[in-house]
Order: sequence, then structure tokens, then C-alpha cells
Amino acid sequence: MEFRQQLEADHEGMEEVKKRILEFLAVKQLKNELKGPILCLAGPPGVGKTSMAKSVAQSLGRNFQRIALGGIRDQSDIRGHRKTYIGAMPGRILQAIKAAKSNNPVILLDEVDKIGPGPQGDPSAALLEVLDPEQNNSFTDLYLNVPFDLSQVLFIATANDVRKIPAPLLDRMELVELTSYSTDEKLRIAVQHILPKQLERHALSPEYMKLEREALLKIIENYTREAGVRQLERVIGAVCRNVALRIAESINGGNVEADIIAAKLNLPIVVNEEEVHKILGKEKYIQTDMIRRQTASQLGIAFGLAWTPFGGEVLVIETVLSEGTGKVVTTGKLGDVIKESIQVSLSWVRSHANQYGLDVSHLEKSDLHVHLPAGSIGKDGPSAGCAFTLALFSLLSRKKIRRDSAVTGEVTLTGKVLPVGGIKEKVLAAHRNAIFRVALPKDNMKDVMDLDENIRKSMEIVFVEDVDELIREMMDKTSHDILSKL
Repeated sequence: MEFRQQLEADHEGMEEVKKRILEFLAVKQLKNELKGPILCLAGPPGVGKTSMAKSVAQSLGRNFQRIALGGIRDQSDIRGHRKTYIGAMPGRILQAIKAAKSNNPVILLDEVDKIGPGPQGDPSAALLEVLDPEQNNSFTDLYLNVPFDLSQVLFIATANDVRKIPAPLLDRMELVELTSYSTDEKLRIAVQHILPKQLERHALSPEYMKLEREALLKIIENYTREAGVRQLERVIGAVCRNVALRIAESINGGNVEADIIAAKLNLPIVVNEEEVHKILGKEKYIQTDMIRRQTASQLGIAFGLAWTPFGGEVLVIETVLSEGTGKVVTTGKLGDVIKESIQVSLSWVRSHANQYGLDVSHLEKSDLHVHLPAGSIGKDGPSAGCAFTLALFSLLSRKKIRRDSAVTGEVTLTGKVLPVGGIKEKVLAAHRNAIFRVALPKDNMKDVMDLDENIRKSMEIVFVEDVDELIREMMDKTSHDILSKL
């Protein structure tokens, strides 16, 4: 099947995404019409959303046009302007049709989550007609003022944060999620796609330059930190430019034959880890060992896992008690949902104090301070509930949490651990920070299968159903006197 060959040639991994797209294209080929849901490729920057849309266009043999929707605040950008206005012009949809020179191109609606209402109307409302298969066969641009058939156009949307897409617009689209790449996936992408492209772009070839596997790993781990591979491509390009400069200087601008250059420079130039350090300078990101950063004697500190539009992150949750009046102080630019999660965790610990022999009487005359570092970055969501509960339990019981583990999951007042999203990104974040043991909600067991096999083998993943089980799995085993009360 030509579609499959094109997608396999252009993209490494992403088997589930390819499967969804192939199913969509197969139905379209068999039925020979495009009525059906509009695809929305959602995921962090640099994971291949735009290139996937281009591959679909190439496999279909259609022209490709991209419409950047980021920052659009005027519905006239979609519907066009009436001719009575000075500087009137068609909307971006018909401009893309004109540029494609066909009535059935593949049009990419890029960053559909970045549009929003403005003083001249809501462009997302204008997109509703464009993306509705039942209506877009008679789309009326205000500039032309005649119906235009968009039913033959294949629209593909992209987004980083699905939560920011208006609900009526999201209802028109079928969501296909692209997740973060693991280190092994980035390495394969770099070898098979990025490096050959950068060599060609910088007038080099494998005869002139060889980038060792260990050097690539160093670039991935110490010079980039991203969900996708966009920054990785830039850094590899910088290495290629350095090699190109050395070759150009060796021939002094003259037109010298390749075999003479090879003899003079002892080509190929091998770029190893030491060369990478010389070219790129000091490492931007050192493989952070979260365990070494937190001393074993500290209490009230837990490692949580967060999912952002840019990939997964490890959260350090700190709790302390100080003299006060029983207030709960939260810092770290926290949203309403995460603050409520702290209250739920505190209520659970209070209600189970007798079960675990905890003395919570001093909470009435002390202030509880909960802090999440990186205070300039906003944080929200319920998935840190397990980490908050562990940190508070550790603080009040004076018992330590295992320093080799991180946790994610929502906690209820009755102590149930509920499933959360972004499991792949969260586990990859733990692995990247040298935390090789994670506790997940039992209902998220199916999501672990999305992980690369090498990641699954290198991680110890435990599944929990309630807070009692969470405490047994996550508290240091030297805390046997508390755990024996279960």
C-alpha cells in the first residue's frame, strides 16, 4: 500500500498514529469521498505533526498548503472581507485553495489551539462551517459572496494543547495524539532522517563527516531537552556547520578536488563525544539525578510526575510545618485544581491519623506550607494528589519516602487512586531524571504498553489502587513501625 510506504519512509515509530491515519485514508480510497471526521494531530512541538500531514499529501498525490492559525483573532481571516472595505481580500481558506491551484488539496490548519475570540468575532466559530462535512460543500467567503465547495479538500488540524480548543470545534475533529519520543526513538530518527538531511543541507556527505553513536547520545541527553526533535535538528546542524567550516578553511576558498581534500584532512572527520564538547561548549542539560539532589534525611518531600504540552516533567513537592495558626500556605504558581488536590490529601491524612498513629494535633497551631519549585511556571491538575499525600504523610509520620521512586495519580477523599493522562510522557520524564521506579494508578496499566520496550525493561513500574497500597509501595522499608499498622 503506497500510503503505508510513504509514512514508514518519512517517520520513525508512531505505529498507533500511522495505523489511525492509514485507516482513515483506506476508507477514503474505498469510498472515494471525504465525508467524515477531520483529523486533528495533537502533541508536543517537534514530534512530527506537520511532516505527517505533508506525508499524507504526498501519498495521495495532492498539493499541500499550510495555514498558520496562531494569533488569529478576526473571523474575517477565515470568512474573508466584504468588498466594500478598503483592502478587502478573500479569507485564508480560499487563499490556500488559490495557491494550491486545485480544489482538492490537503490543507493543514496549524496550531488550531492558538486561535481565540477578538473584537471582530471568533475565528473558531467561522471554522465550524469549514470543518463540518455536512456544510462545507457550500462555504461562502464574504469576498466572493458565492458558495464554494470545500468537500473535496482534506483538512488536517494540529494542536499542542487540546484543552484550549473550543468544545464545538473539537467535536468536529477526530483526535490523533502524538506522544513524546524516547531517547532510543530520537537516536533512530537522528541516524535515519536528521543526519542525512543536515549533511546534504551543509554540502557534506558520509565521506566527509561521521557522527558517532555516543556523540549523538551526548547531544540528545546533554544539549537538548524536548519532547520532539526540533532542537536536536538544530544542534546537529551546528555540528555540521563546524565541520563544513574546517573543510572550507583547509582549501582556502579554492576549487579543490574531493580526493585532495580527503588526503589533506584525513577524512572523514569523526565527531566523537570530545569533539561535541569542543564544538557546542558546556553541556546545557546535565542528566539530573533527582535522588542525589535530595538528601536521604529529608522528610516531607516527594517526587511527582507532570504532563505539559511540551512533554513530561518531574515535580519536587516540598512540605514544611512552622509556628502559626493552622493555615495552609501554597506557593509555586498553583492553579485552583491543584490547590484543591492538596486539601483532599490533607483531609485524607487527617481522617486516617488514628490508623497510622499520626499526631495531627499540632496542625492546629502550625502553618502547613506546600511548595512546588520553578515558581515562575504555572501548575494545575489533579494528578499530583498521590505525591501530595505521600509528602504530607512523610512530614507528619516523620518517616522517609523512597528516594528512587516517583508517583502520579489523583486521590479521592476515600483514598482511591484514580487514573490520569500522559503516562508515557511522565514515565519518560522519570527515566530522563534517573528515577527508575514509578508508581501509577492500576487503571493506567494499559497505557504502559505505549512505552518503548527498552524503557519498560529499565523501569520498575508498580500499580496501586488506593492510598494504603501506595504508602506500602512508596515509603522507605525502614519505616516498618508505621507500615505495620496497616
